[in-house]
Amino acid sequence: MSAEIFAKVKQVIEEIESAIPQDVDQLEKFRIRFLGSKNIIKPMMGEIRNIANEQKREFGQLVNSAKQIAEQKFQNLKSAVESAAESAKAQDIDLTAPAEPLALGARHPISITMNRIVDIFSRIGFTVAEEREIEDDWYNFTAMNTPENHPARDMQDTYYLKGSAETLLRTHTSSVQARVMTTQQPPIRIIAPGRVYRNETVSARSHCQFHQIEGLYVDENVSFADLKQTLLYFAKEMYGPETKIRLRPSFFPFTEPSAEMDVYMGTADEKSYRLTKGTGWLEVLGCGMVDPQVLTNCGIDAEKYTGFAFGIGIERSAMQFYDISDIRLLFENDVRFLDQFKSAL
Repeated sequence: MSAEIFAKVKQVIEEIESAIPQDVDQLEKFRIRFLGSKNIIKPMMGEIRNIANEQKREFGQLVNSAKQIAEQKFQNLKSAVESAAESAKAQDIDLTAPAEPLALGARHPISITMNRIVDIFSRIGFTVAEEREIEDDWYNFTAMNTPENHPARDMQDTYYLKGSAETLLRTHTSSVQARVMTTQQPPIRIIAPGRVYRNETVSARSHCQFHQIEGLYVDENVSFADLKQTLLYFAKEMYGPETKIRLRPSFFPFTEPSAEMDVYMGTADEKSYRLTKGTGWLEVLGCGMVDPQVLTNCGIDAEKYTGFAFGIGIERSAMQFYDISDIRLLFENDVRFLDQFKSAL
């Protein structure tokens, strides 16, 4: 009786060792037969009661060996079958078939315009400087020669943080200029792109948030002629090699003298006529020589150094280039609107 039981276990071991499943289905049948909850090895342990006492230990080891052989065989077969399946799957791939189309995003018109302006000034030595959007009063106003009674300090124009009369959302990127001038000595040649905030009524032509790029150049013997040539270079690169500019007197607290720069768009077509209100000239930026008091405020010797500064509104330029009639479209993230700029550089 014992011999028959031993032979039965050995027969199962031979079956396990000779099994060669060829696919996942056959491998699963192997697992169920030898390792499943109702496998054929488990009942054999119950036969131990029919084994002579001196052979019980040997029988138990033999049954355990059958179980271990089945487990090891299953793991080896599983790796081989999975590898073969992956190989077959790879061979089934048609390498000549067209790829799945990838949905492409689109750059925002503000980003496109800002990057274009940054690139133009980078070619002539201006480096990008960036700073915080939550500023303090000194860097945003005082350093920029804005007296305490200036209208720009009024709560109707500026977003002050709750509970603080000294902390605010910057109203211009001039605060970046102030921070740069207080941390390094000339020569300084930077452009400061970024988002700014003003407490204004949102409409088709104005918004409570917008973007600027301000430029600053401070060194010995910097003149208004340097400013004019820099802006003429920018205008020709931005609007075309035949572009003409004009500078009109203006006022800014942090520059003296100050000017507004217009570019000549002409009145040959309806768009130009409408943009320039029939004059042919379009205002694009404000500029001027840095007021000596601003240099002094920031710890720069105004007797030795001079400089110029300018500021460009990004939204105005983007709306002009892409014929956008409502500034609110630039902030609403409407996919139908943004999809139009997929082909833009």
